Amino acid sequence: MPDSSETVLITGASSGIGAAIARCFAADGATVVLAARREEQLVELAEQLRAEFGVRVEVIPMDLAAATGPEQLCQAMEDRQLTIDVLVNNAGFGILSKFAESKRGTQMATIAVNVAALTELTHRLLPGMLARRRGGILNVSSVAAFPPGPYMAVYYASKAYVQSFSDALRFELRETPIHVTSLAPGPVSTEFASRSGIGSLGIFDKNSLSATVVAQAGYRGYRQGRRNVTPGLFNRLGTLATRWLPRMISAQIVAKIQSRKLE
Repeated sequence: MPDSSETVLITGASSGIGAAIARCFAADGATVVLAARREEQLVELAEQLRAEFGVRVEVIPMDLAAATGPEQLCQAMEDRQLTIDVLVNNAGFGILSKFAESKRGTQMATIAVNVAALTELTHRLLPGMLARRRGGILNVSSVAAFPPGPYMAVYYASKAYVQSFSDALRFELRETPIHVTSLAPGPVSTEFASRSGIGSLGIFDKNSLSATVVAQAGYRGYRQGRRNVTPGLFNRLGTLATRWLPRMISAQIVAKIQSRKLE
């Protein structure tokens, strides 16, 4: 059941799924800590949540691609005497490009945000949850976690890490009150497609879901203690198929979908 006294940290909260998840927790009375690079969007969202739900909302602008980003974020929360009960690792990005032709800095930043920051924040905040015997973790993965991803190789690999890490951590915590849920959405109507360079996904666009629908599914799944949530029947069937198909066949399918955007 929702706990109105809980405090929730949501990374990548300035828009899309992160902002929608923040709304879910705020609707149940939680104190919400919003973290992302874009301060203006965070402040605007914070004002909306305070006005609509009457909850405490803290804004901490932070670039998690920076090596010291996770540490600085945790220090900022400590300075504000914020004790995090629920960690929502939502921040993430990727680019569409042939790996050898891509910008190294962008690829390394993808790993820094999608993998390193997620891991460090979890490592920093989990001991406190265990000591207090309350809380949990919601990691935003992707259907990209399951097949190889030609032309978005680093992004797909980073989401495979998130999925594997979440499952392993959930097992380690199975005898504690802390649980880990992974949210693995498919195409979502957010800024991600335009920022990554994917743009339209053709026939897959008709199966895209809104950020609100995805966030609500992930939130319900977290509250129910589920291991994984993949919203949308089409997406669930797709992840099942990629688990059974030979890896190179899956890679060929993904490459066909994404290669036309490189032309």
